Amino acid sequence: MSSYQLALQQLTDSALPTGAFAHSLGFETYVEAGVVADEAGFGVWLSAFISQSLTYSDGLAIRLFYEGVDLGELDALFSASLLSRQVREASLKMGSRLLEIGAEVFPSPELELYRDLVATGRAAGHQPLAFAVVARSLGVPQQEALAAYLFATVTTLTQNAVRAIPLGQNAGQRVLRKAHDDVAAAINRIARLTPDDFGAVSPGLEISQMRHERQRARMFMS
Repeated sequence: MSSYQLALQQLTDSALPTGAFAHSLGFETYVEAGVVADEAGFGVWLSAFISQSLTYSDGLAIRLFYEGVDLGELDALFSASLLSRQVREASLKMGSRLLEIGAEVFPSPELELYRDLVATGRAAGHQPLAFAVVARSLGVPQQEALAAYLFATVTTLTQNAVRAIPLGQNAGQRVLRKAHDDVAAAINRIARLTPDDFGAVSPGLEISQMRHERQRARMFMS
């Protein structure tokens, strides 16, 4: 077993207290509108989210960090690309918690550098970048880090959908199984993207995230 594997499992476990359970990242807007009302509908939404937001934003940011792009530059790009206030705040809240947890259980000079950038106002502290810093410092290879991050996000969103729609637990597992191919395709696509592709996500997803701010009744913060 590689030295980082148990640490990676801990880092991506749904029990890691980053607050991800409180965010739908926009799918609750579709639930409210009746567009996502069952297993099939959520599966369609999730597939779009993986191929767009997770590919052109989170995943590409992780790859670029691994390839040596300046962390402060990536952080600024990430802040600029998150047009929805709620989703931007979600990224920062979960990133802040991950930086705090990482400093206690997975400390490294790289993580301290990012924390210092955040503490001094030179960076905001986004979740995927915090994950990338911790993962790379643990020696996790880029492809494994991407797969772990993407699928952990998919798992959390599916668990949230099980509560919100609601879906049965077995339905949630079927959705996750079908998402395997989408995650694999996203990893392959991320490898071919350029820095100019960063932030090129679906307007429909972003509009739904913005509309969530004014949704009358909701379970989630985003």
